[in-house]
Amino acid sequence: MLKVINYFFQSIIIYTFFLIGKILGIRISRKLFSFLFLLLGPTFKSKKIINNNLNIFSKKQPALNKEKIIFNMWKNYGKTFIEYVFLNHLRNNVSNIIVTGETNLLEATQKDKPVIFISGHFANFEMMSMVISKKKIPLAIIYRPLNNIFLNPLMEFLRKKYICPHQIKKGINGVRDAIDFIKKKHSIALMIDQRVSEGEKINFFDEIALTTTFPAQLSNKFNLDIIPVYIERDENDNFKIEFQKIIKAKDFQNKLELTKELNRILEKMIIRNPGQWIWTHNRWKQ
Repeated sequence: MLKVINYFFQSIIIYTFFLIGKILGIRISRKLFSFLFLLLGPTFKSKKIINNNLNIFSKKQPALNKEKIIFNMWKNYGKTFIEYVFLNHLRNNVSNIIVTGETNLLEATQKDKPVIFISGHFANFEMMSMVISKKKIPLAIIYRPLNNIFLNPLMEFLRKKYICPHQIKKGINGVRDAIDFIKKKHSIALMIDQRVSEGEKINFFDEIALTTTFPAQLSNKFNLDIIPVYIERDENDNFKIEFQKIIKAKDFQNKLELTKELNRILEKMIIRNPGQWIWTHNRWKQ
């Protein structure tokens, strides 16, 4: 009961923030909420988890500036948060989105077969699925519902209306739904950078991390191409969406070898712009 009460009051605060953001407009709201998240974020998220994650990362990147990465992460976090009330603007304002690697996308989608799109929580990660769906590619997104029962209905509504109408909840039922969508020739998009309790123990920045093998399983079972998608926000809040080289299941011995390759690709994405990855996830928890 106490948890429900906490969720209720959290939702009141967030709905108030959303209303303020809508009134102020996207440009001012981005500045305001990047500042607020810089100020308040560390009080709500564990500094210990962030530092532990960055310590693991620093083994491969010894010259990194941890303070700068954390600073940029909170700024991006705040901007991404408030952009949910401006998804309609982002969807219609194509001049703010630069797409590269479209030859990789065309090569995969012209085969009249679904594709698996994978990425991580970079910049505004919702841009990946928004761009794909705008290109009239049949798509379904795998997502994790919010724990807050008062906020989740709004987030599902916004995602379905402005990002992609087909949303698949993570879990056993989600696996069945994803297979059903693939059989209906819908591509699947998902993030692969979060810990999953049922995942396999696979190296991620040279440390064991529980990792989803779901993209590899789907790719093997249905002989589907995988396209990694890199997402980046520039200093003017434009987005770069990069469709990277196609990954084929037949080039790997099994799902574990393929998943290891996907982790290596994800590592390279993080190294390119570590300040736009969300370091608050307890990624290496066993």
